[in-house]
Amino acid sequence: MNLKNGRYYHVSGSSPRKWTPLGDDINEARRLWAEIECEPVSTDDKTFSVVGARYMREVLPTLRAHTQRDYQQYFRLLEAVFGSIAIDVIRPYDIAEYLRVRGETSKVRANREKALFSTIFNHARSWGYTDLTNPCIGIKGHKEKARDRYVSDDEYRSVWACAHPTVQDAMDLALYTGQRPADVLKITTDDIHDGKLAITQNKTGKKLRISIEGELAEVVQRIMQKPRQSSDKMLLQDADGSSLTYFALRSRFDIARKKAGVSFQFRDIRAKAATDAEDLAHAQSLLGHKNRSTTEIYTRERRGEIVRPLLKRK
Repeated sequence: MNLKNGRYYHVSGSSPRKWTPLGDDINEARRLWAEIECEPVSTDDKTFSVVGARYMREVLPTLRAHTQRDYQQYFRLLEAVFGSIAIDVIRPYDIAEYLRVRGETSKVRANREKALFSTIFNHARSWGYTDLTNPCIGIKGHKEKARDRYVSDDEYRSVWACAHPTVQDAMDLALYTGQRPADVLKITTDDIHDGKLAITQNKTGKKLRISIEGELAEVVQRIMQKPRQSSDKMLLQDADGSSLTYFALRSRFDIARKKAGVSFQFRDIRAKAATDAEDLAHAQSLLGHKNRSTTEIYTRERRGEIVRPLLKRK
């Protein structure tokens, strides 16, 4: 193996010599070199840390910003446990034990971290680090309870009254459009045209055009009347013209709900919009759900299904 201009090459021993590029990562270069030479791959070159680092370098940047932040946190925890272990010697028992121990502090996060491990292992198979079965297969995660928090009008108003003006705007946009926090934050002035608000949902790619009327029209007009930086087209802006970030929204919202003494999360506003719509078809369209059953679960678990009482004939 030869290093030239920061990249590794396999150089054949016969003449004329053939230079086969192996990349700039020493672990990957050694693994490929071993394959060419029909030698066993060193365990140091196929540890979870090595494979995970490649995933974080090549795959992670293609994912959404919020997903990247979450995966970076999950990977640090996984690496602390599995980092020095060769990817092909991690057993199903090891995954089950990780879930058990990690679940003592956070069952939901344990499930998410297991899912990332599974994703990294599948990439390890496709990259040639191992041809073994994914050890996560057959290992059940912790049971998760669907969120059923309903935000009452009084709770909403109490937090709104304590919130920063940018949070008030974001809350109202989330309520009247029924969109997720990330989709609310990315709305630009260019998305407003022909009396419609155009939204492409980050999670599903679903495209919506929401009529700007009623309370939504009042909210949009209120926001647009505030001093704005012409160079920034983001609808939600701070006083200095900078766009409202996810972290600023979360921090300011946390402060407002603490002052109000209310415990709901910002994402619960989307469920409130669906539940308050009453008309299930309207709620399904507003939230961009593909299946009606998804919207039914979203609404009934928060306020309960409306049922008629028993009527006895006299």
